[in-house]
Amino acid sequence: MTLVSSATSQSAAQSASDAATSKLTGDYTLFLKLLTTQMQNQDPMNPMDSAQYTQQLIQYSQVEQSISQTKTLNSILSGLNMTSLTTSSSMIGQPVQLNSDKAGLSATTPAQWEWNSTNAISQLTATVTDSKGVTVETFNVPVSGKSGQFSWDGSTTKGQKYTDGLYQLTLTGKTDAGAKIATTATAVGKVTDVQMLNGTPVVSVNGAQYPTSMILRIQK
Repeated sequence: MTLVSSATSQSAAQSASDAATSKLTGDYTLFLKLLTTQMQNQDPMNPMDSAQYTQQLIQYSQVEQSISQTKTLNSILSGLNMTSLTTSSSMIGQPVQLNSDKAGLSATTPAQWEWNSTNAISQLTATVTDSKGVTVETFNVPVSGKSGQFSWDGSTTKGQKYTDGLYQLTLTGKTDAGAKIATTATAVGKVTDVQMLNGTPVVSVNGAQYPTSMILRIQK
């Protein structure tokens, strides 16, 4: 259960850089051999244009420098990722609020959200959908005011029991007069794990994985 978008991993980038360096080295060696052979067998009365092969040497050198710089940048990025991972580990055990309406549900912990509306509401309809967008259940939640919390343990009115998954919460808030008020949900929960996934620091909250960039608030 992850909300992390795909990205090129650090190891893949490093492998590509190593492969490019190896190919360049082979091509460079072959180029020098051909150049040396040409110089040894050139016509003394019509010698090679030194400017042409000098330019080729310069181009090979520039490519080699570019690959070397890429390897250096990858090394720096790896160090920054480790620093980010170490810093993020301090969130383990802390409650967080996430910029997502999707929350994880497990056998031991309910899916949890906080909600906020632009104006006070007196009626709230909460619709839970699974990872495929299929509606699981719809609830009429008693509320009053502009904010609150909603928790779902996976139970439905038909006696079904859902667990171990990522679920989305869609809210519809209304006033006593029936006017619709914009109401949003944000997932909340406790961080249980931090890891680096595809070059992105990721926190696990009740089995669901979120990039740290989605964290809105950390509570102590």
